[in-house]
Amino acid sequence: MPQTRNRPGVASGAASGVIAATTSSVTESDDIPHRPVDLLNAALAYAEVGWPVFPCAAGDKAPLTRHGFKDATTDPARITAWWRQQPHANIAVATGAPGPDVLDVDTKNGLPGMALFRRVLSAGLLRGAAAIIRTPSGGLHVWFTGTDQRGGATGEGRALELKARGGYVLLPPSYVETGTYAGRYELVEHRETCATVDFAAIRELLEPPRPAARTWTGQMSRQRAERLAAYVSRATEGSRNKALFWAACRAAESGAGPGVYDALVDAAVRAGLPRASCLATVQSAQRTAGSAA
Repeated sequence: MPQTRNRPGVASGAASGVIAATTSSVTESDDIPHRPVDLLNAALAYAEVGWPVFPCAAGDKAPLTRHGFKDATTDPARITAWWRQQPHANIAVATGAPGPDVLDVDTKNGLPGMALFRRVLSAGLLRGAAAIIRTPSGGLHVWFTGTDQRGGATGEGRALELKARGGYVLLPPSYVETGTYAGRYELVEHRETCATVDFAAIRELLEPPRPAARTWTGQMSRQRAERLAAYVSRATEGSRNKALFWAACRAAESGAGPGVYDALVDAAVRAGLPRASCLATVQSAQRTAGSAA
């Protein structure tokens, strides 16, 4: 399980309450030109519960500080100076403890984020989320208590991404406007306490382990396999089928992988034998070697 560095549920649950308080007067139709929101007080409220924040450009996700999330702080004086200089700056939080871990559910450009989200939810891997935020693009941010785990993406189209140590997300009531969508980050649901998220378990669900791929040589060395193929390719007319049979027997006795037999057949075809007869000869050699064993 991921390791936490803050008391489970306290900061994340309190911060979700901050969202409810700071965005309660913000309606879906609000935007920056028509109704400015008190972003400074919202940023200070997040910092008060222990989340390090920093400013991003108004209407955008680009950091306004030189080092981005590395400049995030809970210092009220520094936060106040930032937002007094840029009163419409969006609020970003550095993810990972002491900030939150955030599961980003991406639906942009037809990505199947919501379908993957429902699958993970049905598997019981999202229990204890502190808050669910609707993003301007139509996706979701699902908040959990911050941990030391690294972020990453998974699922079809990499549509589920964990924002954790080394990342950041925008917080409500931040506003983003692009060529394809515009709107605020909005609270959908919040709780007073929350748990951690096990992203490794989510990966395991969406990316089940694949069987280990067999090398083309199997237990036979590549050098030995190449020598056998060269021997077959040099065989003269009248001895080619016999050479292929002998090489295939040696391959079978050595535990060769399927790629070796393909190489032998290709060599025999280049030497002048029909592929169908080559395949039959290899199968006969495999049976013979198996009987001898």
